Amino acid sequence: DTHNNLEINRLSRKRFPLGRELNKQDILLVAGDFGFPWDGLKSDEYWLNWIEDLPFSVAFCDGNHINFPLLYQYPTELWNGGQTHILRPHIHHLMRGEIFNFNDKTMFVFGGARSTDQYRRKEGISWWSNEQASYQECDYAAENLRKNNFQIDYILTHCAPNYIVDKLYPYENQYDSTTNFLEKFVRMSCKFDMWMMGHYHLDRSYDNNKYNILYQDIMELTSDGQLIKVN
Repeated sequence: DTHNNLEINRLSRKRFPLGRELNKQDILLVAGDFGFPWDGLKSDEYWLNWIEDLPFSVAFCDGNHINFPLLYQYPTELWNGGQTHILRPHIHHLMRGEIFNFNDKTMFVFGGARSTDQYRRKEGISWWSNEQASYQECDYAAENLRKNNFQIDYILTHCAPNYIVDKLYPYENQYDSTTNFLEKFVRMSCKFDMWMMGHYHLDRSYDNNKYNILYQDIMELTSDGQLIKVN
């Protein structure tokens, strides 16, 4: 999660020196809560231009802290096999339910999550109901998985399936419609190698790195399917 201008500086040349060695063919993936667009003001434009000027490309799944009406106004493009919104030539929003191809590996992407702080946010200003996946988005995603015979190399989401939610909150019921979908139609239905997610503001792995929650860590996904910390 980069949370708009609150934590986007972790991608700076100073805090991520490896980025200086990359180029636009290299893609840095953000597991939701990218934070842009937020209010459509000059600060959005400044930071999107700042990100575009980085040596590498950036692609993200949506989280729950993003202005969905503004996001949906950006033009769409078929990119690496899936539909994206183009915020800048090298900044792509990976749309829900799409399957992308990176380095001959398939990646299923499904953004969205429930805001636990919704009670202190204002709808249309700092909270949008689109944060939770719609029935249509879930149906579209399930159909794409069927077309791919439920076999995926990697999965990128913002929140976790119920299996991981239970490990994080063993004494609470933290399920919602998105975690339920990810559990029943993705985790229990698909054969996959590795799952990356954000949302929970910690860095932790389960089941021999099959499930990876990312926050501060920037990881390289190597050609042989390993995750290596690079920041």
